[in-house]
Amino acid sequence: MDVRGKIRARWERTRTWGAANPWAVDLGIALLVQAAMTMPFVVPRPPEIEPATWPAYGLTTLTVLPLVWRRRAPLAVLLAILATSALYRLAVEGPGQPLPYTGLVIVYTIALVSPPWKRLATAGLLVVAVPTSVWLNTQSARELTFSLFVFAAAYVFGRLQDARQRAHLVEAERAAARERARIAREMHDILSHAVSLMVVQAEAGPVAVRAAPERAEAAFEAISETGREAMTQLRQMLGLLREESEGAAPREPQPDLSELPELVRRVNASGLKVAFTTEGGVRALPTATGAGVYRIVQEALTNVVKHADARTADVRLVHEDGVLRITVTDDGRGPGPGSGTGTAARASGGHGLTGIRERAAAHGGTATAGPGPDGRGFEVRVLLPAPSTAEVGR
Repeated sequence: MDVRGKIRARWERTRTWGAANPWAVDLGIALLVQAAMTMPFVVPRPPEIEPATWPAYGLTTLTVLPLVWRRRAPLAVLLAILATSALYRLAVEGPGQPLPYTGLVIVYTIALVSPPWKRLATAGLLVVAVPTSVWLNTQSARELTFSLFVFAAAYVFGRLQDARQRAHLVEAERAAARERARIAREMHDILSHAVSLMVVQAEAGPVAVRAAPERAEAAFEAISETGREAMTQLRQMLGLLREESEGAAPREPQPDLSELPELVRRVNASGLKVAFTTEGGVRALPTATGAGVYRIVQEALTNVVKHADARTADVRLVHEDGVLRITVTDDGRGPGPGSGTGTAARASGGHGLTGIRERAAAHGGTATAGPGPDGRGFEVRVLLPAPSTAEVGR
């Protein structure tokens, strides 16, 4: 990790800690403001001016102390700061401050966390308090302009931070929704594929028991294997929904291209003869892309098993420079008129094809579906960006 990455990671950890410990953050801000207000007391004063007194310094602490409650009762803290600041100005002979630190902090806080009516009340108080303070101090138009500017800047910064936090919250909610949709698609693919294969095997079982017992035994073994595989993948997906805890099942890696032959073997066991071929220079894919390719092929084959009434299917992966082409073709009923409700649903873009298109789009690709070669059968065509030969060789 480079220096910038380390700084960013440390900053994120600090923000997380601060969000979990707001009292500590507010206390730290109060101490920082107190340190700033201490500076005029430690800087040597001209001989003609009386030295600063401990009561004056104690009053500055009394002015800063309310900041510890700045997020819990911001308007009350503002009133306390105005009162103690007026007392400091009128009752003691303390050094002046270059900036109204406490006032700026609480105005920023009110702009950040308070509802509109409190922000309006704050504006009303400042319209009265700032000119009064300037009149008691220097009666200077320059100081009045500067004071109004810095308080307005503190308010604007607070509103900007509030808008930023709201935008982050909206983005976090959108990210959570996208993740829920992704997990829903994963679970749909797993269950749809497994149940489809199990139904096909179960329907063929009674016939095979009477005609060829050995085929019936193979069918029941395929049902058992498909069920176990589905349970394994479901446990893996559900593991993403719960926090890591002691004794929790370890998370297995997502399926990728290396598991496609096993997927084809399971589908073959259902009676559909599937051919799997790979062309071009096979290159490593990002983990997410590899899992997406697996799910696309799985969903396409599930559609064939459920809807196509096909005897054979062909899965072809073509690796080109910067592109991966996926085609899944069957010899079943095409999308022509009168081909049956299942095939019609397939051609019109049912949930399966919608999921394939969404997965392709999620990885920057496209997906189309329609009649197979020469108008026979059905074909799903997916085009995904993939690392080029030059990128892999780096």
